[in-house]
Amino acid sequence: MNRIHHLVLAILLVSVIAGCSNSTSAATASDDRPRVVTTIGMLTDIVQIVGGEHIRVRGLMGAGVDPHLYVASEGDVEALQNADIIFYNGLFLEAQMDSILKQLGERKRVVAVGETIDEGLLLPWAAYADEYDPHIWFDVQLWMKAVEAVRDTLVEADSANAEQYRSNAARYLQELAELDAYVKAEAARLPAEQRVLITAHDAFHYFGRAYGFDVRGLQGISTASEAGAADVRSLADFITERQIHAIFVESSVPVRNVEALQAAVRSRGRDVVIGGELFSDAMGNPGTPEGTYVGMVRHNIDTIVGALLGQSTD
Repeated sequence: MNRIHHLVLAILLVSVIAGCSNSTSAATASDDRPRVVTTIGMLTDIVQIVGGEHIRVRGLMGAGVDPHLYVASEGDVEALQNADIIFYNGLFLEAQMDSILKQLGERKRVVAVGETIDEGLLLPWAAYADEYDPHIWFDVQLWMKAVEAVRDTLVEADSANAEQYRSNAARYLQELAELDAYVKAEAARLPAEQRVLITAHDAFHYFGRAYGFDVRGLQGISTASEAGAADVRSLADFITERQIHAIFVESSVPVRNVEALQAAVRSRGRDVVIGGELFSDAMGNPGTPEGTYVGMVRHNIDTIVGALLGQSTD
């Protein structure tokens, strides 16, 4: 990260908190609905569904954005300061924004939804003692707890619309229960020995635990880590030995490492296809099915199962 840029943002944050940036437009002043800012798109989706027409939502990170590396702009800091409620994933996912979010949490309602989940349900982050894998949305049942955290926060913050928030959340939780059942049924189409998921970085361990996949990634849990030649060689050996049919790229991670892995497997006398693009740390474009959490999850499981069964070679 650019340290000078981060220092500028920190200074801006201090000045904003001190009250040097309190201007709002007349239109904003006349709209008394809670102003909510979210970080990752999966959270934006929850807040829009549960909050409905009773809130104003601004999501900071759009399609293809890597939250591990995302640095808040001056406009982001202003939006965060003007928010009534801030939701972020936490568990050090938004690493470059961590200090800003924690400072804001000292004076307003800031919720790290991943940190509201019982630690006994979280997976460890091997690279850091006492830290947890932040990619909780890949286990649909676990992500339902994020919906509950958003619901409870909105109910507490805006009791006048509490029943609507509860009703919206109940409908969405039922949709997610059906989604979880769909993912399990699709995964069951694969024989256990074929449930091996190899991607650009280690984002899918909650998915693996929930749905019975052996998950391997070239990079670590954070994309700030780099895959070395030894990582490529080791994983290429594994693919060759296990005769794995497909590996996958991710929408928010450069494809070069996966392509290098594919070439390394070919140098061992075996072909492995790139089975498709998965959505990992970001959803798809707004207005597409993959631009929602439900659509993203369905796309991922359909792509994984199809490719590993040899039905897709994209």
